Amino acid sequence: MTRFPAAGSSHELEKSRHFGRYLLITAGVVLFLEVLNYLSYAILKRRVLHMQRWGLNVCCGKTDGGGINADIVQHADLPRFVKVDVNHLPFKNRAFDSVLSSHTIEHVEQPQVFFDELQRVGTHVTLVVPPLWDLSAAANLLEHRWVFLTFKTVHTTLPRYVPLPLARFVQSLIGQRVHA
Repeated sequence: MTRFPAAGSSHELEKSRHFGRYLLITAGVVLFLEVLNYLSYAILKRRVLHMQRWGLNVCCGKTDGGGINADIVQHADLPRFVKVDVNHLPFKNRAFDSVLSSHTIEHVEQPQVFFDELQRVGTHVTLVVPPLWDLSAAANLLEHRWVFLTFKTVHTTLPRYVPLPLARFVQSLIGQRVHA
């Protein structure tokens, strides 16, 4: 049996159509942001990772950089893994020719201290950060503490950054999520 809207309910039907369009547009925006996040994180990270053999891959997550793989937590069974405190790396000055830190510096308490430590142990430091065009990563309140003011992903110097608004507040309530 087909039901037709009762007389006088065209307003409700119009509201329903607007709400449906709103949901469709919202879903499209979320999907678009997730595609950008995938491009930024998965594809670009993989490309940088395979550019060369990295002497030190700091905060490696589940990726093998070819040399020493270091992180605050062991996320996967990687060769030459070392558990580290990122602000006090257990390596001698200039121990590595190449150091990679991918999608890490936006999580740390003090980006400048972390970057200085990377430069202490490495001759050539490469940072991979979430660019501003990757909104879902750049504005990740659950994980990130900083927004880097750049549209580039790969850097050999520390790009300008600002605190991620509300990140400290949200993380003080529920903790900072860490995953690889």
